[in-house]
Amino acid sequence: MNGDAPVKEREEHEVMIDSVGEKGDGIARVKGFVLFVPGVKKGDFVKIRITKVLQNVGFAEVVGKLEKPKREKKFETVTAAELQEEEPEPESNYDDTEDFGEDLEEEK
Repeated sequence: MNGDAPVKEREEHEVMIDSVGEKGDGIARVKGFVLFVPGVKKGDFVKIRITKVLQNVGFAEVVGKLEKPKREKKFETVTAAELQEEEPEPESNYDDTEDFGEDLEEEK
C-alpha cells in the first residue's frame, strides 16, 4: 500500500460513477484519486469499499446502491396557481397615520 494515496484499503465511501473505463469498470474519484469499480454504470451513486490501493489508482467493490443526492435547484419554477396561492400579508398592528415622522422633525 502506498502512503501517498488519500484512501486506505477497507475504507468505505459514497461516490458517483463519473465514467466507464475500457474494460467496463466504473471510474469514481475520492479526493481526486481514481478508483475502478466493477459492475456499475456511469451516473450510479453507490457506497464502495476499497479493496486495493496502488500508487496511482485503487480498486473498490460496491457494498450498496444509494439514492442519488437531491441537488438544490438554483432557480425554482413556480406555476401561476402557486403564485396566486401566496400567503396573505399578516395584519399590521399599527395605525396608518398621515403625520408619520413629524414628531422627529420637531426635536431638531
